[in-house]
Amino acid sequence: MLERFIQGFIPLFVAIDPIGMVAIFLALGRGTLPEARRRIARQATLTGGGVALLFLLLGQSIFSALGISVSDFQIAGGLILFILAARDLIHSAAEEPAPLVEGFGVVPLGMPLIAGPATIAALLLLTNTVGMWPTLAALGANLLLLALAFAYSEWLGRKIGPTGLRAISKIISMLLAAIAVNMIRRGIMG
Repeated sequence: MLERFIQGFIPLFVAIDPIGMVAIFLALGRGTLPEARRRIARQATLTGGGVALLFLLLGQSIFSALGISVSDFQIAGGLILFILAARDLIHSAAEEPAPLVEGFGVVPLGMPLIAGPATIAALLLLTNTVGMWPTLAALGANLLLLALAFAYSEWLGRKIGPTGLRAISKIISMLLAAIAVNMIRRGIMG
């Protein structure tokens, strides 16, 4: 059972990427009050976890009923990410964009970053290879790690400072755009 848990944990850890999520969370949440960031972190974790759980339990049925594939899902998720990344990239440093206070916990953090095509594809594959219960346990452990990473993100933000966060924000936006293009490319190829 432990071996199957580890086989499920590692791919989900890579797909969810709790450490990378903290950098994205800090970049999107700059200028947001700490209490709002905590609320958004909870919202993102619950949204990502809820969507992942839904696809763990009903993923194949949902895709079959809608007549879509994981590739279609990758293209749609990639388009959403690209639009959000481009929004941040086109703003100059002198013209601070309005923070995404309301809702960025749902889109893009909860979906398609936490519960995106990589996570959903991993869940569908792991359910067939290691079983439902080890996959569910691995998902729960990864979501717990993600919640802990978000909880300590304020400390990290204080260490980096506002200038560092602005620099990270632009780098993260560029990486998000690249991730989006990669998701779209994989969806087209796949």
